[in-house]
Amino acid sequence: MRKVRPLLKTLCIPALLFLGACGNDKVVVVSQPPPPPVVQPVLGDLFFDFDKSELRMDAVEQLKTNANWLEVNRGRKVVIEGHCDERGTNEYNLALGERRANSAKDYLVNLGADSSRLKSISYGEERPFALGHNEEAWAQNRRAHFVAE
Repeated sequence: MRKVRPLLKTLCIPALLFLGACGNDKVVVVSQPPPPPVVQPVLGDLFFDFDKSELRMDAVEQLKTNANWLEVNRGRKVVIEGHCDERGTNEYNLALGERRANSAKDYLVNLGADSSRLKSISYGEERPFALGHNEEAWAQNRRAHFVAE
C-alpha cells in the first residue's frame, strides 16, 4: 500500500487539476490581433542631374513624402542642405547647391509647408556623401539633404 500512495498522488493530483479546469464555466474571449503599426513618413534626400537644380520625378515623389513628414511633425523645423559633386569651382558649386536647396524648399512651400519652418543652406562640394571619383559617387553627392531640427 505504501507504493500505491505515491502513485495515487502523482496521478490523481494532476488529473483533478485537469478536470477542474475543464469544468470551468467561464467564457473564453479571444482578443483581436493588434492593428498593424502606423508607418510614419521619413525625411529623405533628393537627387539631381549633373549641373541641374530642376526637380526630377523621383525628387517630386520624395518631396511629397517629406511634406507628409512636416505635416505629422508640426513642431519640428527642417534644414535643407544643397550639395554638389566635386566637379566645378567652389564658388560655382556653392551657388548650385543653393539653387538645389531652394528648389526643394520652394516645392514644399507650394505643397503647403510653412516657410518659417524651412531653412536652406549650401555646402557645395564640401560635404560629399560618397568619396569616389566616378559617376556613381558623383550621382550620390548631387543632392538636397533634409535634416530635422
